Amino acid sequence: MDFKTDFKPLTVQPQEIEGKSFEMITEELGEHPFSDKEYPVVQRVIHASADFELGRSMVFHPQAIEAGIKAIRAGQPLVADVQMIQAGVSKDRLKRFGMDVNVYISDPDVMEEAKRLNTTRAIISMRKAIQQTDGGIYAIGNAPTALLELIRLVKNGEAKPGLIIGMPVGFVSAAESKDELRKLDIPFITNIGRKGGSTIVVAAINALSLMAVREE
Repeated sequence: MDFKTDFKPLTVQPQEIEGKSFEMITEELGEHPFSDKEYPVVQRVIHASADFELGRSMVFHPQAIEAGIKAIRAGQPLVADVQMIQAGVSKDRLKRFGMDVNVYISDPDVMEEAKRLNTTRAIISMRKAIQQTDGGIYAIGNAPTALLELIRLVKNGEAKPGLIIGMPVGFVSAAESKDELRKLDIPFITNIGRKGGSTIVVAAINALSLMAVREE
C-alpha cells in the first residue's frame, strides 16, 4: 500500500528539533512554580514524555538540584532500579566525572536472596546497594517496592543517599511510594500520582548531568 503525504518536517537537524521542542514546551506550559534550576529538569521530562500533566506534577526538595549536581561532579555512583535507566543515561557525560551506573536487580545473589525470602528482587537490590554505595544518587523509575525499601532504610539510618530520584510508574503502590518519599528530609526529585517510569528518570538525570557540565 502506497502512503503519500504532503507534510514536510520543520527541520531534520537534531539540535534544531530539540530547540524548537523546548520552545514549544515553554510556550505551552506557561506560568509554573518551578525555580530556574528546577525548570530544565521539568522541561526534559516533558520533552521525553510529551506529558504536561506529568511535568506539572513534579516536586523538588529545596536542595535537590544542588545535591544532584554536587554528586555528579564528585563522581558519586548512580544506583538504578532497572537496566533501562542504565541504558538511557548519557554515559559519556557521567564518565566525564568518573561516575558509574550500578544496577543490582539481576545479580545472582540478589535473585537467590529474593527467592529465599519470598520477596521482590527490587527490595533485595536496594539492600545490596546500600552496602556498596555511600551517598550517591538513587534513581527509581520502575519498582515502587524498591523506593519503599529505600525509604525504610533511610528512616532506619542504614542508607544516606545524596539524592533520590523516585518516579516509579504503575498502579500498585506507585503513587503511595512517592507520597512517602516527599515526607523525607533529604534531597529528592519526584512527582505526584501514578505516572513516571524509567524514561522520565533518565530525562531528569540527563538534565542534571548537563547542568553539571555547564558548571565546569
